[in-house]
Amino acid sequence: MARGRHWAGVFSRSPLTPLPDPHVASAAAVVDGVTYCSSILPWRSCGPVPWGDGSTAERTARTLDALIAALPRHDLVWGGDWNHSLVGSEWAGSKAGRVHIEAALDAFGLQVTTRHLPHRIDGIASIDHIAVPREATVVNAAQVSAVGPEGRLSDHDVYVVDHPS
Repeated sequence: MARGRHWAGVFSRSPLTPLPDPHVASAAAVVDGVTYCSSILPWRSCGPVPWGDGSTAERTARTLDALIAALPRHDLVWGGDWNHSLVGSEWAGSKAGRVHIEAALDAFGLQVTTRHLPHRIDGIASIDHIAVPREATVVNAAQVSAVGPEGRLSDHDVYVVDHPS
């Protein structure tokens, strides 16, 4: 995307095994037998790099096809800046892109813990998501402001999911 920038990553306090990127705008690693993937999905005003030409929905579908081909169907946690709200109005992505995301979630057998959480802008649903296996017990999912001592750390907030170890 831009030289010297890191758009997706997987970080862990426990040892991790990096995996080949399932898509150029995604990163994946295995931690304690679970595959974690962080993805940046296309948004309405993004350019063609690295998603290719076409509409937001077409770019999203191509990205998801690559992820579905590369990621396991079990022991998977997938999240990141998906640039699509999954409820309500759509501001960054597209409604058709949302349909493709829902199909990928079904293919992976995942539930989205952040589906109904707010965006940092009032009245908009989150476009940043964390999805865990449908059978996983989720204790809490929360939005955490990304404001530090120097001001906003990002144009996105942080989303955290608690689950029993």
